[in-house]
Amino acid sequence: MSTHAEKAKKLFLNGYNCSQSVLLAFSDVTGLDDKTAFKISSSFGGGMGRLREVCGAVSGMFMVAGLIFSTDVLTTNNDKINHYTLIQNLAKEFKEKNGSIICRELLSGNIKVDSSPNAEIRTDEYYKKRPCADLVYDCAEIIDRYIQAK
Repeated sequence: MSTHAEKAKKLFLNGYNCSQSVLLAFSDVTGLDDKTAFKISSSFGGGMGRLREVCGAVSGMFMVAGLIFSTDVLTTNNDKINHYTLIQNLAKEFKEKNGSIICRELLSGNIKVDSSPNAEIRTDEYYKKRPCADLVYDCAEIIDRYIQAK
């Protein structure tokens, strides 16, 4: 069981958006302070500002990967290829487990999906009808395995 995954799920259940939950859970390995991580990932919740596009948890996972595995200077094409290969592998693993990396598809059948900018109030009912806490957990667990392997 991943400590980061448990932390990410707990953050989500405490009201952080899906992207924030994943990125903040890894502050011990990314070196980002919580305020910066919170702000950087704030726009990616709800599939990017509730547009229901790429899952915010997946975006958070990609941010963690960039902070840990990317170089910090303009790189060669091979460096980009290697990093993008990692990102595609992370997406593939998530998609194999959950069926998609797209927020509206992940929520399909659970709730009426809209792209209103109005975030819903977090209630017990809110959490019962969404897979998001588990998706946040999955993303943190996936990237944690890659970190442990390095």
